[in-house]
Amino acid sequence: MSGTRKVLFATTVAVYALIVAAVLLTTELVRWDWQLMLFRPYRQWPEYHAFLDYFVVLGQRGPTAVLVAAWLGWRSWRQRTLRPLLVLASALLVLNTSVGAVKIGLGRLGPHYATEVGSAELFAGGDIFPSGHTANAVVTWGILAYLATTPRARRVLSVVAAVFALGVGATTVYLGTHWVSDVLLGWVAGVLILLGLPWCEPLIARVEARIYTYRERLRWAGGPRPASVPVTPVTGPTAVARTAAGTDARRTTAHTDATGAGRSTTARGHAGHTGSTGHTGHSTGRAHPARGDHPSAPARTAPLGQRGR
Repeated sequence: MSGTRKVLFATTVAVYALIVAAVLLTTELVRWDWQLMLFRPYRQWPEYHAFLDYFVVLGQRGPTAVLVAAWLGWRSWRQRTLRPLLVLASALLVLNTSVGAVKIGLGRLGPHYATEVGSAELFAGGDIFPSGHTANAVVTWGILAYLATTPRARRVLSVVAAVFALGVGATTVYLGTHWVSDVLLGWVAGVLILLGLPWCEPLIARVEARIYTYRERLRWAGGPRPASVPVTPVTGPTAVARTAAGTDARRTTAHTDATGAGRSTTARGHAGHTGSTGHTGHSTGRAHPARGDHPSAPARTAPLGQRGR
């Protein structure tokens, strides 16, 4: 977060605290609340009542969240990232938690339910301070400017968000559903959440990474597995032919092994006998048969001369 944003955030927190203190201490701000409430703008300009009844819907959580989520969902699909939707979800979570806690904690009654003129109407079981419609309009429409990818788009969307936020806040005062101080605190609360969103970005990035990791695990776990090929037993004449062929092959292999063993034994015996006599050159002139010429006949050896000559 930049230094300028930190200064703006600290200033906004101070303004927030001043508005709450002004209402708690029943200062001049509460007197302005009563003056405007008793003026009853909806009676002064009744021709705008029908239109503003619909316009104020732009500050309700449900409809605005659906509209903005649809737009950001399309952007997430185009950009192949969940960040826009996660930013919206984070902002709405912080908004409902913080604003809701202050509403319930202070328990202020609205203008239509006020019981004592000049009173701040605090701790009376109400839930209108700060204005949820106003804060929601600031955050929901401000998210579009926060997520803008170009300076021009950011400027245009900032103007659109400001028009909706100011219009919704003023409309609630016109309809008599909120005090002026409710709307002021709603505007400040919404701006405070938008200024603090950059602090949520690391957490948003970690959540997005975990979602993608979990998706990959599910994809691997539910992926197609290689199908096993069933082995069909062979019966009938084909099976008999295969069995006979296998038996003949085994007999041929055994015969070849036995013949090779016999040849090796004969060769070893001949070599040993020749070595024991010590006469390698006394032969009858007959050539020894080459190995493999007579595979079934034993090898012949030449007669030895008299020993001791």
